[in-house]
Amino acid sequence: MTVSPTVAVIGGGPAGLMAAEILSASGAQVHVYDAMPSVGRKFLLAGRGGLNLTHSEPFDAFVSRFGERRAQLEPMLAQFGPQQVREWASGLGIETFVGTSGRVFPTDMKAAPLLRAWLHRLRAAGVQFHMRHRWVGEGAFDPASLRFTTPAGEVIASADAVVLALGGASWARLGSDGAWVPWLEAKGVDVAPLEPANCGFDGSGWSEHFSSRFAGQPFKSVAISFTDSRGRQFARKGEFVATATGIEGSLIYAASALLRDEIAEKGSATLLLDLLPDRSAEQVLAAVKHPRGARSLSSHLKSRLGLEGIKAGVLHEALSREAMHDPQQLAATIKAVPLKLVAARPIDEAISTAGGVRFDALDAQLMSKALPGVFAAGEMLDWEAPTGGYLLTASMASGATAARGAIQRLGL
Repeated sequence: MTVSPTVAVIGGGPAGLMAAEILSASGAQVHVYDAMPSVGRKFLLAGRGGLNLTHSEPFDAFVSRFGERRAQLEPMLAQFGPQQVREWASGLGIETFVGTSGRVFPTDMKAAPLLRAWLHRLRAAGVQFHMRHRWVGEGAFDPASLRFTTPAGEVIASADAVVLALGGASWARLGSDGAWVPWLEAKGVDVAPLEPANCGFDGSGWSEHFSSRFAGQPFKSVAISFTDSRGRQFARKGEFVATATGIEGSLIYAASALLRDEIAEKGSATLLLDLLPDRSAEQVLAAVKHPRGARSLSSHLKSRLGLEGIKAGVLHEALSREAMHDPQQLAATIKAVPLKLVAARPIDEAISTAGGVRFDALDAQLMSKALPGVFAAGEMLDWEAPTGGYLLTASMASGATAARGAIQRLGL
């Protein structure tokens, strides 16, 4: 009787679970190990406000969102991309819809039903789950002798191949703590430093008045633009939030890679905030210069341009009292408030991380060149993407690629 090869999948996020699904379908014995009491914790957190599975835009536009890593990720996404994600969800009994932004969501918007259905199917396929098993990667790496710490003590497991899907280093309390970095580096695996991605930033300092009054409030219906020292540009409409020390939110996350890299290279990055993107500079100047009679300037800006609250507050941050009464300066600043950023927020606060195992350290099927039989997938790879379903789709695609690599290596 032929015994099926065993594959250990270390990490129970979307990349690891997708690897487990494809491996089990090939006939492998699959064991999933995770340090947490249950799998998919970051997946569930991401779906708390509505699970964004993927994006409906054309494939070429979709893969362009991965920037400098497009070449590495496009072949994976060609095999398991946005359409395959929707078909996969449908196969679990979860139908999806396209929102007004082009993002794709489950019809009930929830992550938990999808995860439950997925785990049920995996268990039915024979996948075995080992919770509260924290991998210890120190010392020599031997798939036949994998060390895990558990509440009952150390456990040694054996496998014919290993898929590492350990995540990055954001939201450590959910299991991704980046502890694997020095372990893999010690074994000759080239790892790019982990950095925050899709993150907020600290500014050069709000006034106490602004911070106490507006921290936590959103800038709505605005646009930001930024050009870095290498000439790379970003410009988009949307919204974001003022924090006590700076800014965060979806619009800022979309520009975070450029902003983070500019700060690292130059010490700071200054973006321009357009408070009224739907009005031209000429229209704004005309409204500012319109006679206001006995009205105060704040009343005038509110009635003529709808500027009040946090939008009016940020103008006072940027301009002196004298400049506020100069129509040319005021109108120009309304269209381009300079916001100087000096530091990304800590990596554990970030939605995701950049950096990780470099693609040059892996073959086309994501197997480590230094550790034959060991594959890597998901956020622990050296790539990043904006939110909007891109992170989840690419994580799953890389898990599928690693699984197919293991299947080929094992001759299944």
